[in-house]
Amino acid sequence: MPSQYRPQILGWIGDLDKGSKNISGADDRLLYANDNYCAFLRKTYSDQVFYLCIFTIVFIGLIPTIYLGFSLLSDILDKNENLISLLIIIGLIACFLAIYISIPEIYQNLFTRRGCPIIFNRKTNKVYINESYFFNFTSFKNPIHFLQPNKKRIKEYDWADLHGVVVHNFSTYSLNTTILMVCEPGMHKTIDHVLLDPQRNGIGSYQVWGWVNNFMCFNDLISLNDGKYTWEQETPFKKDIIQDQGWPEWMVEAFNALSPEHLTEIKQKYHVQ
Repeated sequence: MPSQYRPQILGWIGDLDKGSKNISGADDRLLYANDNYCAFLRKTYSDQVFYLCIFTIVFIGLIPTIYLGFSLLSDILDKNENLISLLIIIGLIACFLAIYISIPEIYQNLFTRRGCPIIFNRKTNKVYINESYFFNFTSFKNPIHFLQPNKKRIKEYDWADLHGVVVHNFSTYSLNTTILMVCEPGMHKTIDHVLLDPQRNGIGSYQVWGWVNNFMCFNDLISLNDGKYTWEQETPFKKDIIQDQGWPEWMVEAFNALSPEHLTEIKQKYHVQ
């Protein structure tokens, strides 16, 4: 049975239901939680260094491979070796696809700082992200903007419009990743994707999703002290993780909004539409 969210994401394994969950675990991803909001780590420093090295090596190795491929192709075409030419063309296409995958990975791992947290407010049912990105369709309008390292995606989402799916990350260790599909309100049409929990083995890929759902449902199955910072340590959490990372002031204040009406007041205070 295919995913109910369209277009279906590459590597899809299954859709995840919302609501209270028995399978729940913050593991080492939960940074901080209080009665209003929680913050989950999406990139560990060791993962960033590891994947930055891997994809950089892949990218560097692909450049001479592509050059060699075109050189061979020009020689083979002169000899009318159609089958070999076809194989070389397929290989070159694979190399370009690998570059297409590698460059955004290098970019994000190089410029992402302090774990790229995702914030869930259960009083307002809002979700906040602040992350670096490499490619966006608006880049076509301003080519100079394309390679700027400080490009940020800072967004507020409605929890009701976010739906969890598990995808295969095509590694040799059969690891799964939890992705939040951003859909149009009340529909299953996907307009964006947000990473929630990367690279989990088996049942582990459902634990963070379960914890977040229990938190949003005010379920007592979870503890607000499961994270790196206890609920009393909000100030050091914000100093270490949020401060100087480009989070708008209104958004940081909105983390602790107590109701949709309170959130509206905060936005009016900072003249946010």
